[in-house]
Amino acid sequence: MSSPINLLGISGSLRRGSYNTALLRAAQSLAAPAASLEVATLHDIPLYDGDLEQQHGLPAAVETLKARVVACDGLLLVTPEYNNGIPGVFKNAIDWLSRPAADIPRVFGDRPVALLGASPGGFGTILAQNAWLPVLRTLGTAQWNGGRLLVSKAGAVFDGDGELQDEAVRGRLREFVQGFARFCLERRAAAM
Repeated sequence: MSSPINLLGISGSLRRGSYNTALLRAAQSLAAPAASLEVATLHDIPLYDGDLEQQHGLPAAVETLKARVVACDGLLLVTPEYNNGIPGVFKNAIDWLSRPAADIPRVFGDRPVALLGASPGGFGTILAQNAWLPVLRTLGTAQWNGGRLLVSKAGAVFDGDGELQDEAVRGRLREFVQGFARFCLERRAAAM
């Protein structure tokens, strides 16, 4: 029997009451029995500054997150959508994780990645997810195309405590996370 799949989910929002962080916590509770899903946030990651990198190297929060990405079998990016695009704080973190450039293959190369997101609007996070695709392609990730999860009107999907209350979304989220775990397992088996 193979070891469980280790997934890492990153919420692209810093907000305490973030729908995307709530979606990631719900996904964590629905991961397949053969998968574990750890949660990461972007707190303590400074704005990217090449001078800071040159003088002091990578900040500790970046090194920690980078080590977690390298150790995972698959990466879930749970993205908000700000002004029809990628949140700056999320892109900033990925930019830090891609430093130095020679590390890109080790951190992102052929790493399974899946996108999902929640929004209070009616379109989910479709534009942010679409905007991530060229970034992920540039980094050389193995984009999972087995499904797309766009949670719209998130205010009606989560209760005031951030608990998922919509059973239809819960079912879609379970299928999404378990499908991604199977994809990661198949890729890991093929690499052995």
